[in-house]
Amino acid sequence: MMEKKKKGVKYFVVDAFTDSAFKGNPAAVCFLDDDDNKRDDAWLQSIATEFNISQTSFLTPTPGFEARFNLRWFTPVAEVDLCGHATLASAHCLFSNSLVGSDSVEFVTRSGILTAKRVPDLNDDTFLIELNFPVVTTTDTNPSDASSSMITKALNGATILDTKATATNNIIVLLSSLEAVTELQPKMDDILKCPFNGIIVTAAGSAYDFHSRYFAPKFGVDEDPVCGSAHCALAHYWSLKMNKCDFLAHQASHRSGTLKIHFDKEKQRVLLRGKAVTVMEARYWSLNVKMWLCDCVLLLSLLTQQQSGPMVQKSQLFPSPYTWKMSKKCRF
Repeated sequence: MMEKKKKGVKYFVVDAFTDSAFKGNPAAVCFLDDDDNKRDDAWLQSIATEFNISQTSFLTPTPGFEARFNLRWFTPVAEVDLCGHATLASAHCLFSNSLVGSDSVEFVTRSGILTAKRVPDLNDDTFLIELNFPVVTTTDTNPSDASSSMITKALNGATILDTKATATNNIIVLLSSLEAVTELQPKMDDILKCPFNGIIVTAAGSAYDFHSRYFAPKFGVDEDPVCGSAHCALAHYWSLKMNKCDFLAHQASHRSGTLKIHFDKEKQRVLLRGKAVTVMEARYWSLNVKMWLCDCVLLLSLLTQQQSGPMVQKSQLFPSPYTWKMSKKCRF
């Protein structure tokens, strides 16, 4: 017997911490209604696995509130406690589609209530989004010789100037320069063997206060293109080294991204500002979830390959009668 077709789940794919499509960090933002909210965690994880990008977020309106939503984040393999870029992407969808009637929104998460504000960009008619996140503190490490050797091996013999542990069980590793950060070729299999969640490498800069990259293969993300939660730790780390609280940060991944950061020492909060770009808007029906999402992942892949190449034919990408809409910044 055929399953009764539902109205479908609305979702967006958004590139966060960038003002250009196909840069920054992509996140899928799924809007769940009351029926979808009854889905179990395995279903949510399956959807995130199908998207197979660094984070998929699920938004559910909170009854009795105009601008408060329950928010959960999933990598392709696990649910996480905190995610900056998927929160920014979620706020971007709400603000840019006039789904909330104010310039601020609250998210109820595993890390408490997080807020996002729409902030006008004085340089043009766009806007930034400011996230209010808890600081992730850093502490001195006293790794064993074996642990130090594991880190060095995982980073392919890179010269390490300093290491710090974060409250989220990551390791911050200070390298000598931007070039050392960008040219680093870590060994993912060896990072998997290290006794922490991931490795954040960083170095001071000139055009930017600091640069970084984040590797987290244990969460199904070899390299996170632009990680907001990692910057909650980097803000604490660099405030101690530079004796300042405001930073312009650059994540030096292949996709790259920019963050404006303020560390509020008194309140122990980190304010992250960035932009976002919607690259896809669509619906899928539960009967055809796998087919639809696989096709949409194909679409993202083809669009990425075709940014400066020949036009992509829509008939190649949508053999099924989808409901879809592409951002004006995407080329067909």
